[in-house]
Amino acid sequence: MVLIFSLLLFLGTLTGQLFDFSAARPLLSVITSVCLAFIMIEVGMEFSGEDKKLTSYGRDFLIATTAAILPAILCLGYFMLMLHSQWKSAMLMGISFAPTSAGILFAMLIAAGLHTTWVFKKARVLAVLDDLVTILLLTPLEIIIHGAKWNAFATLFLVAGFIFASFRWKNTLPWPTSHAWCLLYAFVLTVSVGLIKHKTSIHLEVLIPAFMWGCLLKPHHGRQEQKSAFRLDDLIKGIFMLFVGLTFPKIVTGSLGWSTTLMHVLFLTILANLGKFFLVFCYQKEASLKERMALGIAMFPRGEVGAAVLLIGLSYGIGVQENALAFLSLALNLVLTGVFIWIVIRLLRPRPLPQ
Repeated sequence: MVLIFSLLLFLGTLTGQLFDFSAARPLLSVITSVCLAFIMIEVGMEFSGEDKKLTSYGRDFLIATTAAILPAILCLGYFMLMLHSQWKSAMLMGISFAPTSAGILFAMLIAAGLHTTWVFKKARVLAVLDDLVTILLLTPLEIIIHGAKWNAFATLFLVAGFIFASFRWKNTLPWPTSHAWCLLYAFVLTVSVGLIKHKTSIHLEVLIPAFMWGCLLKPHHGRQEQKSAFRLDDLIKGIFMLFVGLTFPKIVTGSLGWSTTLMHVLFLTILANLGKFFLVFCYQKEASLKERMALGIAMFPRGEVGAAVLLIGLSYGIGVQENALAFLSLALNLVLTGVFIWIVIRLLRPRPLPQ
């Protein structure tokens, strides 16, 4: 399944660059958001099964913040020192490297059969938290660029409310949780978030509301069809992988030659992933070195959230050349996701007992 998902990611990314999907992009984005919401609802349901108090996540939040800020600072520095970018565009591009792609990561780890491991349980927390950190980083930058507008503060207020509700009222909603029902919830959430965006200009993504909804639901209520031969969730995750690649905008490098572009993209990708590999120095008392290395590598995948930040940059008309390099780096990380997960599998594979 990991191989299939990797091929779908690669196929979607390549096809999206070779052919013009601009006319269909709004529909593709809606379908991608519905699939992402479905994945995050399931992750929230799994997450809500942990019997931990809100205060116990304080250390995880600090670690997730550091793991988000380090890639942003490293890439910001690269843009300013090597490309002499203006600080506003450099900051926005740097923030795009902060979040892990939660949807891609969770789908891949589950497909690899790693959903019961310490790495998955910890990545599940950190990936959601670093998306929250990205929003917290992005909001003051938007205020600096465009002034203190009410919708920036409204975004912060809503996200904080969703996160609080996820912990305060988890497992309190006795609604059906079959795959079909989760798909319906995902559709309703996507439409609701889209309407909020359209009517109020609040930049709210579906990821955190869907995670909250999964936390509120009582898990394992009405999920009998999970044992059937046809797995709706595998189909939805496959569609998500394909459409994430298709929705990547066309990448134009401008005046840079391809050799120079490739060099910048490789360095940015290395710096971004080095920032995430900081996690190898954390959790030393609760996990082995291999598990911590696996956690750091598992957090490498980038995708829909980072791309959303870059699209905001395009809408502002700043950092066009930097935007292209950042998109190419995100696309490279996207294509390499299967490789990252394969390394995680190898690190977590138990050694055979000596004869």
